[in-house]
Amino acid sequence: MLAAALLWSLGARAQYNKEYFFWMGRTCMMNNDYQEAIRTLNTLLRFDDEAFEGYFLRGIAKYNLDDLIGAEADFSTAIRLNPVYTQAYTYRAITRSRLGNYDDALQDFREAIDLRPDLPGPYYSRGVTRLLNQQFHEAIEDFDKFIRQENKVADAYICRGLSYLHLKDTVRAYDNFDTAIRTNRESPNGYNRRGDLYFRQQRYAEAEADFDKAVACDSTYLLSFFNRALVYNATQRPMQALADFDRVIAIDSTNSLTYFNRAMLRTQIGDYNRALEDYDKVALYSPGNVLVYYNRAGVHAQLGDYERAVADYTTAIGLYPDFANAYIYRGRLRALLRDRDGARSDERTAQQKIAAYRRRLSDSTYSIYADTTQRFDRLLSFDSKIAGSGFETIAGSGSSREEMRLLPLFKFTLMRPDTLPATDPYSLRRVEDFRRRIDNPLLVLSCRESDLEADSLVLLDKRYADRIRRGEDGWPQLFERAVSQSLIKQYTNSVSTYTAAIEQLPTNPFLYLNRSTTQAEMIDFISSIDNSYQRITIDSDPANRLQNNSKRTYSYDEAIADLNKALKLFPDFAHAYYNRANLQALSGNLPEAYEDYTRAIELNPALAEAYYNRGVIQLFMKDTRKGALDISKAGELGIAEAYEVLKRHAQIEN
Repeated sequence: MLAAALLWSLGARAQYNKEYFFWMGRTCMMNNDYQEAIRTLNTLLRFDDEAFEGYFLRGIAKYNLDDLIGAEADFSTAIRLNPVYTQAYTYRAITRSRLGNYDDALQDFREAIDLRPDLPGPYYSRGVTRLLNQQFHEAIEDFDKFIRQENKVADAYICRGLSYLHLKDTVRAYDNFDTAIRTNRESPNGYNRRGDLYFRQQRYAEAEADFDKAVACDSTYLLSFFNRALVYNATQRPMQALADFDRVIAIDSTNSLTYFNRAMLRTQIGDYNRALEDYDKVALYSPGNVLVYYNRAGVHAQLGDYERAVADYTTAIGLYPDFANAYIYRGRLRALLRDRDGARSDERTAQQKIAAYRRRLSDSTYSIYADTTQRFDRLLSFDSKIAGSGFETIAGSGSSREEMRLLPLFKFTLMRPDTLPATDPYSLRRVEDFRRRIDNPLLVLSCRESDLEADSLVLLDKRYADRIRRGEDGWPQLFERAVSQSLIKQYTNSVSTYTAAIEQLPTNPFLYLNRSTTQAEMIDFISSIDNSYQRITIDSDPANRLQNNSKRTYSYDEAIADLNKALKLFPDFAHAYYNRANLQALSGNLPEAYEDYTRAIELNPALAEAYYNRGVIQLFMKDTRKGALDISKAGELGIAEAYEVLKRHAQIEN
């Protein structure tokens, strides 16, 4: 009885103090104490599970703690309880954008804008999402709408300027950066953006002036010092550049890129011992960076420590076996160490690599990795990716799944008939019937890139679009349009078109296969863009919702769900098992990936790509013997990359 009375008393008190808990939760968030905010809001929601604003605020707190799934769930609950809650749609859209779910994010923005077209905030946030998704024209339209209502937000001009910059319109980019500076002369962002553009155009005096102003605005903002150091270096003032790099490291003691640049500068002025200290730091924070070992080897050689120099060149070669320069310099050092056989071997290998490179100069994909004449002592800009430095990493040699190089997904795509491979002995009647139903001579099931020119793909897409506009909008026509949209990287539109086709024919497994592949390609495309993402706050100024952070999360769950549907409709479809295995591997589920590759091989023993990828993940899981056997089998079945991987693997093992 007492317990019941106490519970009633607490419930009444909580009801009485509902506004207090809400106010306390909001106060904690404004003080950036998100965990305490969640605890306070939990108390509110225990006694009032219909308090949609409580879920909304808790979603913001979870987002700022990087609990994106939890944030999305709370925003969804707030929307369920209040279907016209515009802010919840906006912030769920931002959350989904960071998760890489751009389709649903843009749908949420549409809902928010339909509910309140007079609010400027959703236009700004949608513009940022479209900028991240490289929809630059559409982003500009959104920033225009935002600026018409809110013309005092400097970040809106910066984002619009970046959109113009990506479209190669530097005049409008300058104009927007200028406006951003005039709008907020106390922020370093506008000066840094305009200064960076000056720097790219080698207008060093103007760039330096902008970076000076950025430093004056905020002496703790490391980007300003970093950028100014690059200007000092470009204008032959190494000591001033070193001083600015010192300031960056004082602000962020783990910044690999700055240690790397400072090491190169110290090497250039002959401060070899301190350069070694910096390279050691980079090796500690970015152990997979081949240039660290290559450049550090040169410093060891300058100091006369040839053994350590040879060891570093050997490490560089292990990370990148086609690095001809490393063979050349290691061979010279081996000659000095009286290792004549090793020197001759390195010289011979280097010449083979150089000859192979020259034969493939027309292959731009290969040449970016094989330029044997390139110098590697240039300072890197702030947006460089220090971990990889542009070199490929051998599949399975590292500790993160990003280092795996899997062969791509299968999909129905468009290719010239004269370049199609020979008929697959395990080709499926159901696949051929589907191709005949579509009646397009260019349509083929393949994991290869389309060999049609970009202009041809655009023309085909226009032709398919015109046909649909004329009323030929059955599922086969929608499918063809979705294929062409995907090939010209209109991923969001492509997924929507596949969905329309599926609504007409939900029993066709091939529609789900292609929608799944497009969703996965969209995720990969987005994740390759090294940009900032939106940061939610409860600040009323939308400009404060965008901050820099390198951590982003992506999920292949929807793509895998489509493959599950395809396999339910067509259980003997080997290519669907192969695709699902790829996505499981990229999601870190390697045992499940292994099982799916195995099932694909059971259904189609000639599926060379499945052997190759199964071998890759086995190497990654350190089951080297079985992995090598699978990759060898892939080579037997015609996968040219197999032997290169086996060669690299053997070099690392030795």
